[in-house]
Amino acid sequence: MTDTKRKLRSEAWFGGEGKNAFMHRSWMKNQGIPADAFDGRPVIGICNTWSELTPCNAHLRALADHVKRGVYEAGGLPLEFPVMSLGESNMRPTAMLFRNLVSMDVEESIRGNPIDGVILLVGCDKTTPALLMGAASCNLPTITVSGGPMLNGKFRGQDIGSGTHVWKFAEEVKAGRMPVADFLAAEQGQSRSAGSCMTMGTASTMASMVEALGIGMPDNAAIPAVDSRRGVLAQMAGRQIVELVRRDVKISDILTRQAFENAIRVNGAIGGSTNAVLHLIAIANRVGVDLSLEDWDRLGRDVPTIVDLMPSGRFLMEDFYYAGGLAAVMASLDEVGLLHRDVMTVSDKTIGALIDGAPNYNREVIRPLSEPLTEQGGISILRGNLAPNGAVIKPSAATPGLMQHRGKAVVFENIEHYYARIDDPELDIDASSVMVLKNCGPRGYPGMAEVGNMPLPAKLLKQGVSDMVRISDARMSGTAYGTVVLHVAPEAAAGGVLALVHDGDLIELDVAGRRLELLVSDEELAIRRRDWKPPAPPEGGYQSLYVERVLQADKGCDFDFLVGRRDAGIPRHSH
Repeated sequence: MTDTKRKLRSEAWFGGEGKNAFMHRSWMKNQGIPADAFDGRPVIGICNTWSELTPCNAHLRALADHVKRGVYEAGGLPLEFPVMSLGESNMRPTAMLFRNLVSMDVEESIRGNPIDGVILLVGCDKTTPALLMGAASCNLPTITVSGGPMLNGKFRGQDIGSGTHVWKFAEEVKAGRMPVADFLAAEQGQSRSAGSCMTMGTASTMASMVEALGIGMPDNAAIPAVDSRRGVLAQMAGRQIVELVRRDVKISDILTRQAFENAIRVNGAIGGSTNAVLHLIAIANRVGVDLSLEDWDRLGRDVPTIVDLMPSGRFLMEDFYYAGGLAAVMASLDEVGLLHRDVMTVSDKTIGALIDGAPNYNREVIRPLSEPLTEQGGISILRGNLAPNGAVIKPSAATPGLMQHRGKAVVFENIEHYYARIDDPELDIDASSVMVLKNCGPRGYPGMAEVGNMPLPAKLLKQGVSDMVRISDARMSGTAYGTVVLHVAPEAAAGGVLALVHDGDLIELDVAGRRLELLVSDEELAIRRRDWKPPAPPEGGYQSLYVERVLQADKGCDFDFLVGRRDAGIPRHSH
């Protein structure tokens, strides 16, 4: 029996002796659920993104069982439900296209069903923001449980990182330094267990953001997927969500302004993915917190990167967990006053209480603040006539010598043009050039795909060139690296100045000065704009809705009609 005194939301479905309660209980009983399960105890929805088409999430069915065990132990009724699963590895044209759609699926699934609190089971990177966005709009008690990273990749005596070594090895093949047979032999060694990317890609970044925000249990960021402690975490989350429901601790009580400020600083310290910028802005705007690119630059620009992980550094997530995980990183930030200690978490403890005395077992993996991987590791926000509404760059993954650069543009009108042109031996390009990729933003791709890393031309790779300045309205995989300016807003397809760049135009990048300038006169740009035509919109279907209603990158790429909280009142009866 529950000790809950207030009437729970689920009782509007299951409570009483009337016709509607009879129907709701009767149909649920066909699953073998006993009558006393509907005695007013908390009903916990387990929102599961399990799918065999999403390799990073293929183990979440088993993890859900651990959550259920914890819910039962705490006196709740767990009910698992599926939502569309998003995996960057298989989904085309990009999983980002469907992030907002999944958030709608989550929001309406929660609101329309007899749910008092929810556990979000997430893994591959877009599932984390999608589920948090949907849950934030409903504002019920919520805990996020990440699936965890894979074990370290292994190939011929070295550790290899998912994503990161794909880009490295592919460039080695293009340069003629790695046989194709060796490249193919690395496939199984890179992905040798269940879980998501074990580099500090977007999946691990977002799992870290979950922990930093306080919306996940301690150690959510780094426990490997196949470590038994991941199951323990899930079980503890199952127990804790019942307690949050009993005390009516809503997601908005956790996702406060101070929590997002903590997360931004943590992202800089771990060398987190640029994709976190989009996702945290979208999540914050759903819960009612005004978060902007200026916040990212102001709060994160002076945070040193102290986690030496690929793609910025040397190690992998398994090493990070053994070294002390995110608590050790946050403890270092706290020592110099960079965290809000009194932010409450779903564990019933403040951030300060959770990280006090957190040990660092390996100061190579988690460096001291006095010996950072990068002095200024936070995401840098650039502005100028080429990106009046902002663009982002990740300094920890960039080449220091290219952070201030002027070069001639080599323009690719879209991703097909890039692939058709990049290895043309007659292409006029050298190491000082600036590669520009257009029409790959929210509207342009559509969906803002992870194509912004733009592998270098083979002829330059063979000359030993390893990095160049690249600029795009696209995203980049969090596992990738290089001096890449992304999320240019407005995008080319929306008529941004990026659409007007021509081959040979001079572009100036000044990361320290936060500037990105196209050195072309306003008069010339006005002439070019008269000749510019927007791309044809998609013909019907979801993509048509997406292109019509998606916000630009600086606003988080949410749909304009989804921003804000709608909460989870009791809908009308269905009969």
